[in-house]
Amino acid sequence: MDVLDDILGALNLKGTLYFRTDFSPPWATTVPDLAGAARFHLVVQGQCHVTFASGASVLLGPGDLVLIPGGRTHIIADSAGRDAPPLETVLADAGYDGGGVLALGDGDPHATTQLVCGHFTFRDGADHPLLRALPESLITTAAERVREPWLDETLRLITRRVFAETPGSTAAVTRLSEAVFIELMRIGVNQSPQMASIFAALNDQQIGRTLSLMHERPSEHWTVQKLAGEAGMSRSRYAEKFRRLIDMGPMAYLSEWRLQKALALLDDSRCSVQQAAAKTGYQSPAAFTRAFSAKFGSSPTQYRRNLA
Repeated sequence: MDVLDDILGALNLKGTLYFRTDFSPPWATTVPDLAGAARFHLVVQGQCHVTFASGASVLLGPGDLVLIPGGRTHIIADSAGRDAPPLETVLADAGYDGGGVLALGDGDPHATTQLVCGHFTFRDGADHPLLRALPESLITTAAERVREPWLDETLRLITRRVFAETPGSTAAVTRLSEAVFIELMRIGVNQSPQMASIFAALNDQQIGRTLSLMHERPSEHWTVQKLAGEAGMSRSRYAEKFRRLIDMGPMAYLSEWRLQKALALLDDSRCSVQQAAAKTGYQSPAAFTRAFSAKFGSSPTQYRRNLA
């Protein structure tokens, strides 16, 4: 099975377009923290200076895109050193109601910075080694896009759609952006050794096979010995290789994945707590409740109740 597709599906990846801009210099704003989200800024025209929470910064030009995982605060500006009021203040001062273009300043229309801004969210409680491996930022430049025709074409389509203001444009952009997130992670392996290691595991003939089995049949009574046999390796060599690539042992990974799968199942009102427990490999609802409560701080029943 496609393990990456299963991961992002269970974690409930969703894209949201929150505005497009037309900023005349000088301009700057501080984008606040947003827990559990990954923000992105795509530069259509002009330039955008981004300062991250760590103090590192980057200057983006037309066609460049930055993805900022973890909902971390950052500053966007036309140049470094600007006073950067909070985004809420900027929106209020501009009278922005969430529709159309967020316009700031009245400078030369040919020198404005046009951005497409949005974010990706995941289900509350979503967790996976892949998410933890995301770096402070992932940057894709216009030059790099040339080497990735599919990504380049999709970003061009997003740009055309978001500035067209035709019915359905926002829905199309958000769906396209979700596909872009997946491509950005794939391309981003060059910017994160941890991500590179996880993608290597997904593509590894031995470890990748066992990951597919755990994702396809999470309810099965897997053991390290049984998984090692499926990989055609000794128990010790398999466990060592799995830990080296994923940064956790195979049974710890399986336990975490079962609980993430349980969250997705509980979102479906047709699936009972007992069924969720059985489908994710727990021998009893009581054992499931203990593991679920320890991980998420509430019982499966309470979690289901909070969804209502």
